[in-house]
Amino acid sequence: MIWRNIASNFLTLAIVLLIGAAAAVAWAKREFSGPGPSEIAQCVQIAPGASLNAVSNQLAAQGAISNAYIFRAGADYLGKSRELKFGSFLMPPAASMEEIVGAVTSGGASTCGTEVLIRVGVRENSVLLRDMNPQTGGYEEMARFNPATEERPEAIAAAEDLADVRLSLVMAEGVTSWQVVQALNAASFMTGEVAETPAEGSLAPDTYLLAKGGDRNALLAEMARRQAAILAAEWEARPFGLPYETPEEALIMASIVEKETGVAGERPQVASVFVNRLRQGMRLQTDPTVIYGVTGGEAVLDRGLRRSELDTTTPYNTYRIDGLPPTPIANPGRAAINAALNPDETDYLYFVADGTGGHAFSRTLDEHNAAVARWREIERQQGLPTDSPVQTDG
Repeated sequence: MIWRNIASNFLTLAIVLLIGAAAAVAWAKREFSGPGPSEIAQCVQIAPGASLNAVSNQLAAQGAISNAYIFRAGADYLGKSRELKFGSFLMPPAASMEEIVGAVTSGGASTCGTEVLIRVGVRENSVLLRDMNPQTGGYEEMARFNPATEERPEAIAAAEDLADVRLSLVMAEGVTSWQVVQALNAASFMTGEVAETPAEGSLAPDTYLLAKGGDRNALLAEMARRQAAILAAEWEARPFGLPYETPEEALIMASIVEKETGVAGERPQVASVFVNRLRQGMRLQTDPTVIYGVTGGEAVLDRGLRRSELDTTTPYNTYRIDGLPPTPIANPGRAAINAALNPDETDYLYFVADGTGGHAFSRTLDEHNAAVARWREIERQQGLPTDSPVQTDG
């Protein structure tokens, strides 16, 4: 009888322990997979060679996780305890331990922390040092310089040596290939000499992640690959009846559209004007092509065009030549390429600045002359020269 009672009590205890263990496991699983304790975004930084134990304690100390042991146990259960990747990873508010394990073991480019950003701009190139503010999810600028005119600040040079620094390049729509090469040559952490400037228009404006020791020519090849893919896709989807014989001619038109307007919604209208003029045998008469003929894409023309430049016949002076210039005049973005191949259906043959940053579009020369008169008055009021070239019926 006594042995029966002992067995019964042991069985009861075992059941209680099993129930307790199951409850503990269920609780731990909820802790691992459920929302985390942080009410703000967290920048989780993993040092090279860091151990899971050190990382879990670091995360608990900064309030990103609630329990270092459960974090380690969960990572081990998932088979990822030895797969930590160094870098800086931005985790959203209330990120679960499971999400954090996934982020710090998947690797890839850092998504927070310190960033050195190269901006290839239409007017100038610049290099920025930025640091992620996890609470806002935005970068805050710490330093900047123009590599063409200024010395590299010590803060930027030091940041480029950090193990987990994020390196990137942003190429704006409408920059020239020469400007891109100048920016890459100023990236001291890259390698490879660029022997020849890529063909104008052949590079895709986009954001590119860089790597220390990365080859400049390989990056240019990737830029060209993306632009070729964009152009091929847009050319394949084009409507019939456009006045282009080749994708290259469409790219030339896209570059002109890109340089003529900074208003995104105007691109298809601007393209329609040039397409209509081509169809009617009218000259394009567009300043950006003339400017490109003057600078070769290797400078910003900080003045108006001279009468002598407008009167000189060059391959890029569309006031003097028929049809398109021989090459693109910049690297157009996808939207400009799309506009060149999908222009609005309009009767417009002319456009001129309207003083708001956009343009006034006209169907007839009389309408256009009236719009030009309004623009001349705005120029006078602003103290600007009133002899800037405009389209005619030529």
